[in-house]
Amino acid sequence: MAEIKLVVLDWAGTTIDFGCRAPSGAFVAAFATKGVAVTLPEARGPMGLHKKDHIRAMLRTEAVGGKWRAAAGRDWSEADVEELYCDVTPRQVEAAVTYSELIPGAREAVTAVRAAGIKVAATTGYFHEAAAAVAGAAKRQGYEPDFNICADDVPAGRPAPWMIFRCMEALGVYPPAAVLKVGDTVIDIEDGRNAGCWSVGVIDSSNEMGLSADELRALPPAELAARRGAITERYKQAGAHAAINDLGALPALIADLNAKLARGERP
Repeated sequence: MAEIKLVVLDWAGTTIDFGCRAPSGAFVAAFATKGVAVTLPEARGPMGLHKKDHIRAMLRTEAVGGKWRAAAGRDWSEADVEELYCDVTPRQVEAAVTYSELIPGAREAVTAVRAAGIKVAATTGYFHEAAAAVAGAAKRQGYEPDFNICADDVPAGRPAPWMIFRCMEALGVYPPAAVLKVGDTVIDIEDGRNAGCWSVGVIDSSNEMGLSADELRALPPAELAARRGAITERYKQAGAHAAINDLGALPALIADLNAKLARGERP
């Protein structure tokens, strides 16, 4: 009988770094060195992509591209992307270490998943150095995935499905219907769908929410509900099969997906 055999989890905003704060701040600081004042929402927009692709995606927007032209007096070039990436790299490694605390409930959720005989893999848009820093910090806190891969390890990062396919190959899990991808960005949803697996978005700790745990707790109930609803809708517009507030909902979600698989449903 078909059932979920592998859960593929994102890192920042899903299992570590509540609010996905490390990557966004590094982009803001790097652009500032060029006289370009980007906002946190502008920096967050393409989150989930390989970081070099992230820079390109920011520059291609009307807002950031316009700011670049105003500051530099010309359009951006690939040489500019390389310079920004070289600046972002050490900033992101430092930020990844600073914001490397496990999201509350993540370790317990992984323990519950593994108790059900399900393997756990991790993917990220981080480059090798930042990915290694995050993985090391998570291991010291008691979380180590069965397989870990970053965007530098594949021909193309998200939304291409190659990282998920590598996880499946390394852990011997197929078909894609036996795989659940969980992330905190629209790009995460898209790479899960492109891999042909179940694709689910986490809400409260996400890049989409963009708040620290304290900021989230301070929200009035009506505003929290409205934000959760808006994020759920963005995920579903991207093709998400479901959205969950936090990883504590994983066991129940997997049980629901297993019931669908038993009925013959597929992603």
